[in-house]
Amino acid sequence: MHGFANPKRFLSFARPLTPWLLALGLALAGGALFWGLTRVPAERLQGETVRILFLHVPAAWLGMAGWMTIAGASLAEIVWRHPLAAIAGRAAAVPGAFFTALCLVTGSLWGRPAWGTWWEWDGRLTSMLVLLFLYLGYIALSQATAREGASSRIPAIFGLFGVINVPVIHFSVTWWYSIHQPPSFSLGKSAMATAFQVPLLASTMGFTCLFAAVVLMRMRALLAETQAEARLRRRAREADGDAGQLREAGA
Repeated sequence: MHGFANPKRFLSFARPLTPWLLALGLALAGGALFWGLTRVPAERLQGETVRILFLHVPAAWLGMAGWMTIAGASLAEIVWRHPLAAIAGRAAAVPGAFFTALCLVTGSLWGRPAWGTWWEWDGRLTSMLVLLFLYLGYIALSQATAREGASSRIPAIFGLFGVINVPVIHFSVTWWYSIHQPPSFSLGKSAMATAFQVPLLASTMGFTCLFAAVVLMRMRALLAETQAEARLRRRAREADGDAGQLREAGA
């Protein structure tokens, strides 16, 4: 991990890796969505509405994975003071919030025909909504600290605190009564037909590659912004120093 603390070393692999992840993600996600929407048979109980799972499940996974990325970056910031940790956390926050919101929207669209309601305050839905609020709080906090020049450890502590919600989301359907269905995949077995498994796994892998590509692109953009601000501050100090010398010479 510390091998990529140097921004030049990080950029040396991030630049060529980004387009490959983007291309692979578009191919997998696009192909899986097309296959799932047009070739997979309708489900026996839910009919055609089940096709939304090829977007809903990857969105739910990446909403949680995005916060795990923030938590990992926060740990590296607090424990090892990794130079790129704060940038990695900020880079993962926006796409993580997007996929969390997408999960809530697609879940609501799926829930109306399946459950007869757009929303229900059960454990899974409520904890996922809490995750979206955590994302919004982290984004606002990290932007404020970066703008004011405050310590990046403040949003890092928040990032570690928020990870408590991730296992709550995962186990909510087993801890409490829920209208949400239990996990279709568990260790060593699956309750899902093969016709749905393959495109769902391909869709999840594709959107994961897209998520990784977006995070790398945002890290590169934030790093460039940070370096540009540092150069501007250095030039401002040099200009102030030159002005001071001129005043002393004139005096």
